[in-house]
Amino acid sequence: MSKVVIVCAKDNALRISGDFVLRDGDGDDFDLAGRDSISLCRCGASINKPFCDGSHNRIFFKSEVKAKKLAPKPHPGHA
Repeated sequence: MSKVVIVCAKDNALRISGDFVLRDGDGDDFDLAGRDSISLCRCGASINKPFCDGSHNRIFFKSEVKAKKLAPKPHPGHA
């Protein structure tokens, strides 16, 4: 199994590749037709959500994500 990689490209969708499962809010798996790579909408304008349809180009979506370190994970029982 390949490691799952998610790329947050500048002004673009979230690109996911590897051995992953995509589920809806009811816990049902999407049928990805054998794909091991997909792009998920980040701009909110896609008519094929959660998948990207390139609408970010039409609406001039702008967002640059830079890698950073998260705060330490809270201990169980703490907010």
